[in-house]
Amino acid sequence: MSDRYIDFANSSIGHRLVGALGLPAPTRLERWQAGRLRPVEGALLIGGGPLAEHVSAFANRLTDAIYSYSTEPSIATAWIPGHGPKLKAVVFDASDLLHADQLKQLREFFQPLMKNLDHCAHLVILGRDPQTLRDPFAASAQRALEGFSRSLAKELRNGGTLQLIYVGEGAEAQLEGPLRFFLSPKSAFVSGQVLRLTPCSTPVTDWTRPLAGRKALVTGAARGIGAAIAETLARDGADVILLDVPPAKTDLEALTARLGGRSITLDICAEDAAAQLIEQLSDGLDIVVHNAGITRDKTLANMTPEFWDAVLAVNLNAPQVLTKALLDSGTLHDNGRVILLASISGIAGNRGQTNYAASKAGLIGLAQAWAPLLSERGISINAVAPGFIETQMTARIPFGLREAGRRMSSLGQGGLPQDVAEAVAWLAQPGTGAFTGQALRVCGQSVLGA
Repeated sequence: MSDRYIDFANSSIGHRLVGALGLPAPTRLERWQAGRLRPVEGALLIGGGPLAEHVSAFANRLTDAIYSYSTEPSIATAWIPGHGPKLKAVVFDASDLLHADQLKQLREFFQPLMKNLDHCAHLVILGRDPQTLRDPFAASAQRALEGFSRSLAKELRNGGTLQLIYVGEGAEAQLEGPLRFFLSPKSAFVSGQVLRLTPCSTPVTDWTRPLAGRKALVTGAARGIGAAIAETLARDGADVILLDVPPAKTDLEALTARLGGRSITLDICAEDAAAQLIEQLSDGLDIVVHNAGITRDKTLANMTPEFWDAVLAVNLNAPQVLTKALLDSGTLHDNGRVILLASISGIAGNRGQTNYAASKAGLIGLAQAWAPLLSERGISINAVAPGFIETQMTARIPFGLREAGRRMSSLGQGGLPQDVAEAVAWLAQPGTGAFTGQALRVCGQSVLGA
């Protein structure tokens, strides 16, 4: 759906008017385009502690333009504020900031950058998980990175984003994968997030087709976000199996034919749904994306048992039952990936959605509880929590609420189905076994929730 306010704010007349009135001026976000070869098209600045050296080792696979504050030519070209090029991407290693006095390095590093960032710049801060540090002062300093990163993300302009990644001991070799995602337009609608990286033994071998040879099942795939996920997984090389309810068969088969995949029509809430699904997956699976979901909104005072039961059955119980059956039968292979489509409603709650929010929070809890158990088989399980996404469903929201949903984020606009699909495709990669039991918000740093 077209966002007319963005169109107006980015016109010559509109730009002057919204500036004069002090109105939000959201930037059209740069998104990944077919044919693009590098994650970063522009200058990448690397700085900070010892993890910066790990990033420098593969930085030439991200971009040709690598810079550092250092004047040591063997590290990178020296970048001078106000004289160097505009920065498209920034990586700062804050892992060696272990005392409150050292936190001033955050200001010293980032302050000169703020007026030298390119359009839709992507920034990443690296740290160490405070929960793994024995020194209380060190843990305090590393926990301070969360407050700093979330706040700085809200200060960025022109479509800029910022994430914090806590790098576990031994996980340094997994840095390339997340940086390829978070420094690129694939993460256009992700900002202010905090994630934890752990060791993983299954690397990506071909970054142009990271899912090649892997079989992926997507539920609720006939249209909207599900269709975008299927298209993106196929783009990245996966053999896709698309599932939806019988009434969506026409759309499902049309998409399946276009992507060269397989289709399954099935009511995932049927008593024998798991048995039917396993029977049709004789070759097994490497990736499962539980996208199917419904809403039946009412305040709790007016919530009918039918509305409550339907939402919990589709959104929460079905993913639980089907995933357990796929695991117990061996249909989901070792080193597999499970991605659950949650929602920021499951994190922050939403009026009139007690049933929906409960179901989506339950999915996040499922990922957190199952992650340590599945890690023995190399299987990761994560949740993706979209915010306001431009779909047919949000197009039906009353104008006032729709505009509020769009503007109540640091990026000042709604996301696209592609934004959710890119996050899912990244979490489906072999190397993202280094992330498990986590919830990745795709919400433009919405003001709702954490």
